[in-house]
Amino acid sequence: MAKTKKQTKQKKSPRKPLFEGWKLAAKDRSVHVTIGLALIFIALFMAIAFISFLFSWDEDQSQFQQPFGELITNPEFKVKNILGKLGASLGQLFVFKWFGIAALAIPVFIGAVGINISFKSTQHSLLRIFRIAVFTSIWLAAFTGFVAGVEHTVLSGGVGYAVSRQMDALLGMVGSALVFFFTLAGWLILIMKVTPEMMSRGFKRFISFVKPKEKVAKESASVAPTAEHQDNSDATPQEEPTEELEQQVEVNFDDEEDEVEEQEADDEPTVELETETPPQEEVKSSEEGPALDVEEAKKEESLSEKEVNKKLKDFGEYDPKLDLSRFKLPPLDLLEEHGDGNITIDQEELEANKNNIVNTLQNYKIGIAKIKATIGPTVTLYEIIPEAGVRISKIKNLEDDIALSLSALGIRIIAPIPGRGTIGIEVPNKNSSIVSMRAVLTSEKFQNAKAELPVALGKTISNETFVTDLAKMPHLLMAGATGQGKSVGLNAILASILYKKHPSQVKFVLVDPKKVELTLFNKIERHYLAKLPDTEDAIITDTSKVINTLNSLCIEMDNRYELLKAAMVRNIKEYNTKFIQRKLNPEEGHKYLPYIVLVIDEFADLIMTAGKEVETPIARLAQLARAIGIHLIIATQRPSVNVITGIIKANFPARIAFRVTSKIDSRTILDAGGADQLIGKGDMLYSSGNDLLRLQCAFLDTPEVDEITEYIGNQQAYPEAYLLPEYVGEEASSGGPIDDDDRDALFEDAARIVVIHQQGSASLLQRKLKLGYNRAGRIVDQLESAGIIGPFEGSKARQVLVPDEASLEQKLNPGSTNQESE
Repeated sequence: MAKTKKQTKQKKSPRKPLFEGWKLAAKDRSVHVTIGLALIFIALFMAIAFISFLFSWDEDQSQFQQPFGELITNPEFKVKNILGKLGASLGQLFVFKWFGIAALAIPVFIGAVGINISFKSTQHSLLRIFRIAVFTSIWLAAFTGFVAGVEHTVLSGGVGYAVSRQMDALLGMVGSALVFFFTLAGWLILIMKVTPEMMSRGFKRFISFVKPKEKVAKESASVAPTAEHQDNSDATPQEEPTEELEQQVEVNFDDEEDEVEEQEADDEPTVELETETPPQEEVKSSEEGPALDVEEAKKEESLSEKEVNKKLKDFGEYDPKLDLSRFKLPPLDLLEEHGDGNITIDQEELEANKNNIVNTLQNYKIGIAKIKATIGPTVTLYEIIPEAGVRISKIKNLEDDIALSLSALGIRIIAPIPGRGTIGIEVPNKNSSIVSMRAVLTSEKFQNAKAELPVALGKTISNETFVTDLAKMPHLLMAGATGQGKSVGLNAILASILYKKHPSQVKFVLVDPKKVELTLFNKIERHYLAKLPDTEDAIITDTSKVINTLNSLCIEMDNRYELLKAAMVRNIKEYNTKFIQRKLNPEEGHKYLPYIVLVIDEFADLIMTAGKEVETPIARLAQLARAIGIHLIIATQRPSVNVITGIIKANFPARIAFRVTSKIDSRTILDAGGADQLIGKGDMLYSSGNDLLRLQCAFLDTPEVDEITEYIGNQQAYPEAYLLPEYVGEEASSGGPIDDDDRDALFEDAARIVVIHQQGSASLLQRKLKLGYNRAGRIVDQLESAGIIGPFEGSKARQVLVPDEASLEQKLNPGSTNQESE
């Protein structure tokens, strides 16, 4: 029985290159743990060898007169080091010959690297530990050599001996001592971030520790009870003050002994210790009247780098991929190799086209100084430099005549080519080459792309892979007549992102009014798709659900801007970086934000059925959503002005035009002609500003998309698709009165929050009461029914109808207010 093509393909398992195996091994967690444990073992071995060498070096020194090879191989030579000859040799090299006792910094650094690799511990920065190890090994070696009196000892090592000897000859003993002091002080201040305030606090604690207890007890007896124990001032004497209180007594009242003795005689404390440093002139006795309590503003201390990064050091960086840590990106073997990717050069065709162009121009008395051909997959670009004095507009007007002479469809003249000073004539090849998606995705340009949302569209006329970043576009408008490659272009964009991004990093909102183009992506619903709560299908086909989804994305956009405002960052990249470094608290509503890509396959149908209800939220998203990671891709068959309005065009700087039927459509989508001269089958023009770039779109067949989504769908997934905020339309929020018994348990708390902030929104209640969006929406409806907030006003916040808390209490409990008045 003959094997099918698919069975044959599955049995083929091409041998992977060696570096692919290395890449997989580098990502294997077990390899990381093994390497880390090996480093820890090496560090422990070196540390024990160095410490043992410090005690046995004198006895083992005679053994090192032999060559190293003979010492290691000859069993007659014995050493006292507890790790044998290898330990003694390491000690001789690192301790005696190099850094002395400071060599112990080396195993400390190696051990820290091993712990970091094995246990993913980031309690201490490796760069910081490396700096400390380098400085300690050099500075301590030199300092021990200086203390040893310029003598080569095991404590200073060879480096310390050499450095101290040079310093003693150059600077003398006093100069060397000053250099050591200032280098240590500079190191502590610049690198270790030790401030004078920290040194002062440490000195005070040391003084208070060594101070005789009798003096502390005598001084503490003169201090009045603190504010926390005022109620117990007439009770038995307090226990011995804490260390912090001892410091305050010592600092604040050493110069007031006479006054304190006076207070002891009266046995009535007149000054409450509520400030750390009350001025002497403001402390008065009870005879002059009541004491004046002064509370000075405390100096705000800045946290050290260690304290700022405490969360990061305790738990390590947050990994958004952790929930699906075993997820694997689809392999390139799933893609077909359409053609060999090589361009066949037909020399006869090139020569014939060149002669036709030259002859046609000479018929109109236009001379050519130079002509050059650049061959692409489907189009060849002929660059010509006309002779001096020829007007460019004259060549531009001959577009139809040149097309007639070449007997070719799709002639496009670029006069001039930006940045080159030449005139370009694009002529379709008689035998075009297919650009396969596999060839594009395997290119070095795509594999090494550092873009946030890399998109590989196809190849240029010079046969170079074209890769761009959707996050920088920031929105894309696509147009083209039926059958010209628009749906294939959408699949190429989606596949590019699927081959680069983990499900935690990007989510798609797919709108497919035609109901057939994007159905294959249903398989990756719980990996990559986003949808409204309580909806069955993640791919949206119903117009009413499209409206709700677009408005839900507007709510998501507003919520994300609130998070960015609270985090004091400007865009999603800075926000996620801060969240990964654990500088944002999840208990305050912060979370990792994935990119959201909205794809609408047929925009004209939505405009015809919904009009402004669709256009308004899309225009709002296009204007504001770039910074918070929501990007739009809109495709349409006919780019007429009533579909692609001025507001939409103004906010979609990136455009892709496949072949259209008229010059008017070309100008509508590109603001320039040329799209009507394309030859179809993926031939397109890409514009990201003023320049137009002709590309051949990469071909991705439906079975390939099926295999990609099948591969992703069969892996472990999230429990459900990424849920967008629930959108409550105007008709849903304008219900009848709600009975008091049906009110939520947090209704009154929510009412107080709304009145205090004078802002009636579900997102506010979500943050303050830590609620889900559904429950917060129901409470908003109850607040509206109670007359506390106004009705729904579209994208505007609801008006709060109660001015203050007193009015709210009267509204919530009218009976109790009447009883109090009686």
